[in-house]
Amino acid sequence: MGGTRKKNAWRDYCIYGGMPYVLSLKTAEEKSRYLKNLFEETYLKDIIERNVIRNDKEVLGILLDFVSSAIGSLTNPLKLANRFRSEKKISISHSTIMRYLEYFEESYIIGSAHRYDIKGAAYFETPLKYYFSDLGLRNTRLNFRQIEETHIMENIIYNELVRRGYNVDVGVVPYSGRERTANGREKKIRGQLEVDFVVNRGNRRYYIQSTLHIDDLQKRAQEVQSLCRIDDSFQKIVVVWDDIIPWLDEKGIQYIGVEEFLLDADAIDWGGK
Repeated sequence: MGGTRKKNAWRDYCIYGGMPYVLSLKTAEEKSRYLKNLFEETYLKDIIERNVIRNDKEVLGILLDFVSSAIGSLTNPLKLANRFRSEKKISISHSTIMRYLEYFEESYIIGSAHRYDIKGAAYFETPLKYYFSDLGLRNTRLNFRQIEETHIMENIIYNELVRRGYNVDVGVVPYSGRERTANGREKKIRGQLEVDFVVNRGNRRYYIQSTLHIDDLQKRAQEVQSLCRIDDSFQKIVVVWDDIIPWLDEKGIQYIGVEEFLLDADAIDWGGK
């Protein structure tokens, strides 16, 4: 029974988030109604009143829906303005969208992660990624559609890292080299690989990848190729959806299940000890 309760708690957290009052509600209908009312009557109402926004409640709602459907994906205000124009036939400036996104962050609805060039030690201004501070609020915006495990897990890891006091960025690993073409000639190649999270606190840094499964060797190689191109000595970690025994591979990359990662704040240091 303990395992079943644990599995149900994890499932409910992924769907309904971590608002304390949600835990006291019994049915899906009660939880959904509470979260929707909380969003409309508390968060949105507060943003509109505090920032004296007139006649733009619909735009705020659409923007929240756009961000909700794109958690963990790179975006920027210009892309969102184009989406307003193409999908909703609404003309809105990217500067207005930027201001509204800042309101959402100030209200702790969403958080952002900027892109960081690991080799060049420099930040990119745009694009960036947004994550919801509570998954229940995110999911209720989409009427509990789009509950994709990949994006949900990434959002959960982001929130936990922020809660632990880390600064969280998205890592970019530029690379260049040569490859042989079909006709036998060599050509120069350039590209970028992504690390889901570059995590800093004081003089501590971690590189963290989020993935559902690593049981396939080809899939595992794909997930760690960005980590393998980082040549410093900071800890490299892959957090896996599956329940696994923590282990280190031959390259010193640590693998840990997401539940252990969440329940044990010291677990990500195991591989560095």
